[in-house]
Amino acid sequence: MKTLQKPVPPGGTIGIIGGGQLGRMLALAAARLGLKTCIYNDAPDAPAFQVTPDSVSAPYDDLDALSIFAARCDAVTFEFENLPAHAIAHLESQVAVRPGAAALAITQDRLSEKTFVAKLGLKTAPFFEVSSVEQARAAFAKLGGRGIIKTRRFGYDGKGQAKVAGAEETVAAFEKFKAPAILEGFVDFAFEASVIAARGADGAFAAYDPPENEHENHILRRSTVPSRLSVAHVAEAKAIAKTIGDALDYVGVFAVELFVGSDGALLVNEIAPRVHNTGHWTIEACAVSQFEQHIRAVAGWPLGDGVRHADAVMENIIGAEADAWEALARSGALHLYGKRESRPGRKMGHLTRLSPLTKR
Repeated sequence: MKTLQKPVPPGGTIGIIGGGQLGRMLALAAARLGLKTCIYNDAPDAPAFQVTPDSVSAPYDDLDALSIFAARCDAVTFEFENLPAHAIAHLESQVAVRPGAAALAITQDRLSEKTFVAKLGLKTAPFFEVSSVEQARAAFAKLGGRGIIKTRRFGYDGKGQAKVAGAEETVAAFEKFKAPAILEGFVDFAFEASVIAARGADGAFAAYDPPENEHENHILRRSTVPSRLSVAHVAEAKAIAKTIGDALDYVGVFAVELFVGSDGALLVNEIAPRVHNTGHWTIEACAVSQFEQHIRAVAGWPLGDGVRHADAVMENIIGAEADAWEALARSGALHLYGKRESRPGRKMGHLTRLSPLTKR
């Protein structure tokens, strides 16, 4: 595994695997710091290709192409976690990859992730492995009530999961997935929140104020800061993130999605080893956005100040909503991702509205 001995200076190149909107916004943040980017994507029409002149289009498991990519970069990161483990290991043998394969291996598997979090003494929904029909029935019996069965890998925005209210429903869902799964119990929660945090190569830690998040059809609709979390809960959420980041020896920005229980308990739902949709508001509401913070960490620079200077509401622009771009442009800070085709459920951009700061 290659390690980065010195910070990447201005003029150096950060490699970004994945050319979607997160890669695009990372590239823009790197440019602000005088850093170049090289984007690697498996399709030639990636939105991030529009904002950087250096790119590679090849399958994510093409080791030869990855070697060519690595040779162009001083450090590498990624914008999504569903990457082949052997490909990341191959990259790590040639260039510093942040976060590394170890953190990725834990967070791209829901069972490994939940087990890791539980061992840290943090709260989660009850969960059980489902790798066979027999385990599906046994897991539901142990759960003792309604639950959600999810594929262990590759699910996002509600994909790869199903609500179940009986053992046979659990079996049917598992057989439909045709993949190892995890059964989780329903959580009686008041609302959902998340904490976006960063950890530097030197172990420094910084976290943004946790937003309150609302979903529609399993897709994030809006994030609002400040949330309804109390001052004590804000501190607890940031402490949860620090515990996770330190245990993973993480470098970069990550998100911890939380359920805020009706009893006030904070339960870890998922960890995202990357910049996150619920942190987009930081572009306008903080001096250093989550995207710049991630680039700083990956490049070995000092972390920036994530203090919020305004209240914010970030709303996703989904599907054909982007067609009303003229009206949207009049109502807030508009970000369109350069995607050529709008489809139902596809994130086409986001809009952030700011208001005067009410609390820190």
